[in-house]
Amino acid sequence: MRKVSIAGVGSTRFGRHDGIPVDELAAAAGRSAIIDAGVEPERVGALYLGNFVGGMLTGQEILAGLAGEAMGLSGIPCTKVEGACASGGIAFRHAYLAVASGMTDVALALGVEKMTHATNPQITEALNSAMDNRADAPSGLTFPGVFGMAWRRHADRYGTDREQVSAVVIKNKRNGLSNPLAQMGAELRFDEVRNAKPIADPLRLYDCCPTSDGAAAVVVMAQEAVPARDRAIDILASVQSSGSARVAGHPDLCSFDATVRAARQAFGETGLGPQDIDFVELHDCFSIAEIIDCEDLGVVPRGQGGGWAIEGRTAVGGDMPINPSGGLLAKGHPVGATGLGQVYEAVSQLRAEHPNQVPGARFGLTHNLGGTGVACTVSLLARPDA
Repeated sequence: MRKVSIAGVGSTRFGRHDGIPVDELAAAAGRSAIIDAGVEPERVGALYLGNFVGGMLTGQEILAGLAGEAMGLSGIPCTKVEGACASGGIAFRHAYLAVASGMTDVALALGVEKMTHATNPQITEALNSAMDNRADAPSGLTFPGVFGMAWRRHADRYGTDREQVSAVVIKNKRNGLSNPLAQMGAELRFDEVRNAKPIADPLRLYDCCPTSDGAAAVVVMAQEAVPARDRAIDILASVQSSGSARVAGHPDLCSFDATVRAARQAFGETGLGPQDIDFVELHDCFSIAEIIDCEDLGVVPRGQGGGWAIEGRTAVGGDMPINPSGGLLAKGHPVGATGLGQVYEAVSQLRAEHPNQVPGARFGLTHNLGGTGVACTVSLLARPDA
């Protein structure tokens, strides 16, 4: 396996993109990434596109081929991949493997989703296809319900309370204010989070990420072929794992096995440990998810995610900055683009170009979780001089 680097990244703002077809949104991010990489489009040897509900919400499939054609990438393999909310992370891993294996010197990973034009019932139905609809759907369960149950279990076991979970929301919304790509940054008070509209008790409105449109892209290259080595970011590991597609398949709602498994493998491949990571961009689809995810990744001790949040230890400048971008809670969650949006943010941090810069960042981790933990990707990225 060859050493692989990220040569370029691109992203649209996450939010509403009325009047722009989903494939053109993807192509806009892809063009930006290719320009950032400083490579000729004809050098791209493969394209992988992450998308989850394009067919259901826009009536358009074959998105990889359409986006490739829009960018003039004719004749190369263009492949759409799907893993619910982890679709973007999986596309990134496929691009990494294509280059690491020697199949091509340059690959493009794209992620895209258009959702804001649809009604809430349409969006809920589409997102619920990430569940096992034979097992969980007949109960009327939705994803806010799943994470509401997870919150109650975490609270029962570790004493995690409303103020601690609210601290995650306040931190991420505040981070989003400084991020020009974020959809919903805000300066919130504890009482505003606590008294917001109920969604699935104990989850309230601000505990849930907003519906979004958006696209993100990453150019992956063989390390020796990167034209601007000083701006390249090395991929130390890109791991994909799986877990149960059914809520009843999880022995413990305080943890997702797929995250634990992927993190252990990524750290095992690199010789790094959680203590070496300078920041994390993780999958905070709901506020409680950030607490569970950071514990599963090992970057915060088990049961202490809420405590670290309210103590400021997961803020920029703290022990372990988590979601300095604002995460899904502030950036939004255009499902197929989210995993690549996380990589975009991590590359900006490691280039020391981020609006919420973590001082001296050398190693970053991205984490993208799909469904009820059915799919997960974890990637470890590093500055070339790390």
